[in-house]
Amino acid sequence: MTEYLPKDVLEGLRAAQKKAERKRSRRSVHVDDDVYPILTFTEDGFTLDAEHAPRLRGLVDIYEGPRHLYQALIVASDMQGDAMRCEFKRNTPASDHAPLDFYREQDAPIALLDWSKP
Repeated sequence: MTEYLPKDVLEGLRAAQKKAERKRSRRSVHVDDDVYPILTFTEDGFTLDAEHAPRLRGLVDIYEGPRHLYQALIVASDMQGDAMRCEFKRNTPASDHAPLDFYREQDAPIALLDWSKP
């Protein structure tokens, strides 16, 4: 059916599909102060709209809405049609607290009370 449509109509349909994908995507990649919506996300990388995204390399932050999900190191990005495919060298889940440098017992007391002073 698409071979019977005029070229400008096909371009309009593709633009509308891209816009819908960007709007539907809640995940985004943050590079310094720039934000780019992620179209698809897999365990080894993600794709961006090639029209609006640069070739990414280095450390980036990945968010879902306002929540920080991952800090990732991008090693390769290449064009796949009209999408930019970025691959991870490492993808570390973000944490809101520092990791412990000791083992915490499951039944350890939360706090100690000093009953010696009145």
